[in-house]
Amino acid sequence: MNVTRTALDGVLIIEPKIFGDQRGYFFESWNRAAFAAAGIDCEWLQDNESMSSFGVLRGLHYQAAPYTQAKLVRVISGSVLDVAVDIRKNSPTFGKHVAVELSGENKRQLFIPRGFAHGFAVLSEKAIFAYKCDNTYMPSAERGIAFDDPELGIDWKIKPAEWILSEKDKHNPRFADAEPLN
Repeated sequence: MNVTRTALDGVLIIEPKIFGDQRGYFFESWNRAAFAAAGIDCEWLQDNESMSSFGVLRGLHYQAAPYTQAKLVRVISGSVLDVAVDIRKNSPTFGKHVAVELSGENKRQLFIPRGFAHGFAVLSEKAIFAYKCDNTYMPSAERGIAFDDPELGIDWKIKPAEWILSEKDKHNPRFADAEPLN
């Protein structure tokens, strides 16, 4: 696999080695030894999958301590713009983000360590999104940040008139008012 470091410490783009022929393809989406060699040594506790239509924007989400989560995310079919925002208050990249297109075609994965808010926007007609978490979901620890906060300056690659949001995501606090992580 090919591992690319991003501008945010710990956020990695993983490009698996794909074995393909006339029958289709095969790749390892997770191999503990190979990922540990790349600096990712997580014990995954939960796998999640969602299906969304074009324009759905989910995020920016995170969980407060002690329920913070690292995530390994990928798209099974379709395409999304995946975004990680550094919310570690003592980080030199606090408030900065990376955005990576993940698709069923490119098979990229994004590793997002603890200390980041996460979100994605669906760029294709539909997308199936899968992710592993190293901590279980705790409703009382759920937090969010306004996806459209001008301070973050995220270009979601779709027009605001096309955004489809949950009621909760419409009302997340601005970055300056959100609870940072240590």
